[in-house]
Amino acid sequence: MTDSTPVIEIKNLHKSFGNLEVLKGVDITARRGDVVSLIGSSGSGKSTLLRCCNLLEDSQEGEILFKGEPVRWTGNAHNRRPADPKQVLRIRTNLSMVFQQFNLWAHMTILQNVMEAPVTVMGRDKAEAEDSARRYLEKVGIGDKCDAYPAQLSGGQQQRAAIARGLCMEPQALLFDEPTSALDPELEQEVIKVIKDLAAEGRTMIIVTHDMKMAADISSHVVFLHQGLIEEEGLPEDIFTTPESTRLQGFLSATMAA
Repeated sequence: MTDSTPVIEIKNLHKSFGNLEVLKGVDITARRGDVVSLIGSSGSGKSTLLRCCNLLEDSQEGEILFKGEPVRWTGNAHNRRPADPKQVLRIRTNLSMVFQQFNLWAHMTILQNVMEAPVTVMGRDKAEAEDSARRYLEKVGIGDKCDAYPAQLSGGQQQRAAIARGLCMEPQALLFDEPTSALDPELEQEVIKVIKDLAAEGRTMIIVTHDMKMAADISSHVVFLHQGLIEEEGLPEDIFTTPESTRLQGFLSATMAA
């Protein structure tokens, strides 16, 4: 892969749940170091698009490429699924997903949660994985919580642990699905700071977010989805200061007023 090859490229993606068409032909590109924010109303297809990216949802039509390598499919348009489980595992381990709900194992310490996937999925040496886990927990500001359990942490701390868990996989890109929407405003800021720091490091990220200020601050590219289609996309300074689409203008007015 050259530096110009996108880390993630999605072409003409279609996704339906039964008769409900959620994505109606969407194209997204994230090159190395890009921070792409997906914005739009609830039900516009943002989270579904992110889940299709990581192959957590099977799409019916369109191409998904990871570092120039297309996902291989089997079946027909009505029942399409990835053809190679090893390829899916390889792609997923390189695209760490951080969910709205933290999905930490309640019976494991924070350190064990962060180490788990590198050891069990990637077969990494346990001592090496522990060193990495401690380093990333320090990086997100909760290095002193290694021996705590998830229930002993605030929501903001749990989400930072989830980010450390994603980083510990040493992924090519991070996918964030509304990482702050389950948090109180003061805890939200802790997580936003971590995401801003990651963006400043030049990490490749795709972020589904309701936080327009964060999207404006850290994005290299913003995509506004409306009813399963890209209504408008561009640089954050253009999207947030001179939106062209009436729908985007209305969405931003409503969001900023909220």
